[in-house]
Amino acid sequence: MKLFKRPEWRRPHWLLALLIAVSALLPAHAATQIQELDHVVAVVNDEVITRQELAQRYDEVVRNLSRQNTPLPPRDVLEKQVLERMVTELALLQHARATGIRVDPTQVERTLQRIAAQNKLDMAGLQAALEKDGQSLDSMRTTIRNELMIARARERDVDNRISVSDAEIEGYLQTQAQQGAQTEYNFAHILVTVPENASPEQIQARRARAEDIVAQLAKGADFAQLSASYSDAPNALQGGAMGWRASGKIPTLFADALKTLQPGQISPILKSGNGFHILKLIDKRGLDATLNVTQTHARHILIKTNELTSEADARNRLLQIKERIENGAKFEDMARLHSEDASASKGGDLGWVNPGDTVPEFEKAMNALKPGEISDPIQTPFGWHLIQVLGRRTQDVTQERQKLLARQAIRERKGEEAFQDWVRQIRDAAYVEIRPID
Repeated sequence: MKLFKRPEWRRPHWLLALLIAVSALLPAHAATQIQELDHVVAVVNDEVITRQELAQRYDEVVRNLSRQNTPLPPRDVLEKQVLERMVTELALLQHARATGIRVDPTQVERTLQRIAAQNKLDMAGLQAALEKDGQSLDSMRTTIRNELMIARARERDVDNRISVSDAEIEGYLQTQAQQGAQTEYNFAHILVTVPENASPEQIQARRARAEDIVAQLAKGADFAQLSASYSDAPNALQGGAMGWRASGKIPTLFADALKTLQPGQISPILKSGNGFHILKLIDKRGLDATLNVTQTHARHILIKTNELTSEADARNRLLQIKERIENGAKFEDMARLHSEDASASKGGDLGWVNPGDTVPEFEKAMNALKPGEISDPIQTPFGWHLIQVLGRRTQDVTQERQKLLARQAIRERKGEEAFQDWVRQIRDAAYVEIRPID
């Protein structure tokens, strides 16, 4: 079982299923007006995006930008950006479906419940919050399912194909040692992509677009607004914000440019295989490594939920297992017999676990136990667990942690570059026809 946390994709396009139902309840002239409004604005392979879908997504983006206090681009510019996001996301979703990716409805429901819990809401409260924002539970389910499908396709096609050698790790650590303390950068990013096998004229046209953006920035234009207007990066509609990134976890091209900037400054145009990049440094800081951590030696028994095993069934099975352990059965024997995790063959033993290695629900329950204690059944995104703590220690993990962080940094850097290539290839391979919005 992977207890480790994963990044999540943001917002595939919203599918509209209300048009026919609503038009049936309206007078004939009103229904005609809706039908006229809801024309096709884009064709992606054998599917379409309608004007109504674009309008719904546009309103959502406007709300998000307003919450971030980002000045809004002109409507036609922002609509064009939103439509391009929707086209790319639909192409990725079609690729996922065509290559056999499927999502279990129970996983969608668990994700929905987790979102509600994270916002301290029950399902009724989440539904009310969504409706206040012009959304619904059904549209949220569609979004979650699409996000999971794209994320699984990325994991299979991109993340699982990335390898990091011991030589790369050693080289990374040597470079960090030569540079001294690692630096973290908080920055924003605008990307102007260049298609694969682009002609010199196409490359020049894309460079001209990047140069125009830089010229606008030099005159005081808002970076986030220009990102929302012109950037081809996945986070364009979030103002291009990348957040805090360690220098080792970003492309060398970016790190070399950022270290020459002061907060507030804009980089020159940077050229990579993906296209032209423009960076804005928001802030930077030193990165202090933690040398000593409290590790927990833990083991667990996992029961997963599915169509045949409900949440209540999983919890009750673990309660029965716990009772048997309290009456003399060995935890490791019960794990080998009943656990649905890869650790079952080792009696459920997870070894020494560092803070942050497991998902929050698991770590919170584990940290509440004394050595020798067994938890009540606890739920995580992976299912239901019994946890037993075997011991705790304070450990100097400098060397081990440095290698782990180095591996993660290299994987993240390679993964981001490979992901951008993957998205571009799928988008370029799709048949796309953009039609007039109005």
